[in-house]
Amino acid sequence: MFVTVETAARTAPATVIVAIDGPSGTGKSSTSKAVAAKLGLSYLDTGAQYRAITWWMLNNGVDVQDSVAVSTAAAKPSIVSGTDPAAPTITVDGADAAGPIRTQQVTAAVSAVSAVPEVRALLTELQRTIAATAARGIVVEGRDIGTTVLPDADLKIFLTASPEARASRRSGELKGKDSADLASTREALVKRDAADSGRKTSPLAKAGDAVEVDTTELTLDQVIECVVTLIEEKRTA
Repeated sequence: MFVTVETAARTAPATVIVAIDGPSGTGKSSTSKAVAAKLGLSYLDTGAQYRAITWWMLNNGVDVQDSVAVSTAAAKPSIVSGTDPAAPTITVDGADAAGPIRTQQVTAAVSAVSAVPEVRALLTELQRTIAATAARGIVVEGRDIGTTVLPDADLKIFLTASPEARASRRSGELKGKDSADLASTREALVKRDAADSGRKTSPLAKAGDAVEVDTTELTLDQVIECVVTLIEEKRTA
């Protein structure tokens, strides 16, 4: 069941569709959820869906480096995404997968699974269906939303940030945190960027008509306000 959140502070026009893309660590999830809540919209984390199918592959003995094996199994799991921005959920074959999909094992394998065309085709269809049935509209975040999944979105936003800022956010860096750990996180992010940007099917890319927002020097609240303003300006133009 997909749930929308009504917010008295601000109300967006009906059926507004917002695509937010960008690499890991730019603030996509936090921004997208907060914006959806402020504007009374549904919210969809497409990255969680790719993680969910990757988690299912790993649990069911599918060799994630074997694209044929992955494509053959792609249609087997049932993935359901709840779209309440206050409490987004994701289940695989009826089981709560919100925690398990965030493990390092899944993180290390998700790019390989995401690169398989059959996986992308199945999840793209699912994502379009969810967006089309969102009563008030939706904020959809991912890596190919503006370019592939929802090319006709009302507004497309591409979030960026320096590798250093992204690594710091991703690792939850605190004062005194081991610099080697931060460097390792940065290296992993850069490696995933290369994999996601270099894949043949729906690579990570900025849509030609997307608004780029560099979040390196911005607080989360500033990014949220920026995106909300962009949406309101777009809808009243």
